[in-house]
Amino acid sequence: MARVQAFAAARGARVELTSRPRHASELASRALAEGCELIVTVGGDGTLNEVAARLVGTAATFGLVPCGSGNGLGRHLGIHGRVEHALDLLRTGQPRLIDSGLADGHPFFTAAGLGFEAEVSARFNQLKERGFFRYLTTSAALWRTHRPEDCWIECHGERLPARAFTLAVANSDQYGNNARIAPGARVDDGLLDLTVIPPVSVLQAVPMIAGLFAGSFGHAWNVLRLRAERFVVERPAPGLIHTDGETHPAGRRVEFSIRPASLRVLAPAPVTGR
Repeated sequence: MARVQAFAAARGARVELTSRPRHASELASRALAEGCELIVTVGGDGTLNEVAARLVGTAATFGLVPCGSGNGLGRHLGIHGRVEHALDLLRTGQPRLIDSGLADGHPFFTAAGLGFEAEVSARFNQLKERGFFRYLTTSAALWRTHRPEDCWIECHGERLPARAFTLAVANSDQYGNNARIAPGARVDDGLLDLTVIPPVSVLQAVPMIAGLFAGSFGHAWNVLRLRAERFVVERPAPGLIHTDGETHPAGRRVEFSIRPASLRVLAPAPVTGR
């Protein structure tokens, strides 16, 4: 944080610290009201979500200094690694319009979902100490007891059945930590990528997880992948959903939709083919 504060002070920028949930959203609203043209988030995916949600559809540019446990959007955009790299991009980066998603009315920028991943997020968010290892141990503990759901998915006018251990709807290609749930997905294609993982055995889980981090996660293991502007998922009962790792209660019917070119982000120039 000292490097961020020194960087801001040298440029006459103000640094505000959050002190409670939703405080980042309030600070972003205040910055917009004061006419700020560049509003920067220093934090993880939850803080990113709060601030970016307030900037959607405005003329303000969103800057990002990722320092959370996953940093999915930052990794997708090439804003990750050393803090100095992210700070340098605040000087040299280019404004880029990207899409944002809505899940049951809640904004998301990296990924949303239900089933296993929403339950893991709920448990993970209760931990005092986080990080990638704690996420893995939390997931492993829940894996043994979580039960799949029989869902219906509306897409392109069709209604498809799916037995879902977990269901993800991605705006970028990954959850974070380079776990690519939707290889080939882009934040500027005007589409969402839906992935349904069916029940799998422990033996199947090992190569599946390896493929998740190798970027080869596709149609193997009976994984269902769809791409569209809008999905409606119907499940047997109300339950949790997550948006960028933050959980919310939702009903049986959950709608996911895209808002194309709705957020202006300061980022490296797009990589060809990305």
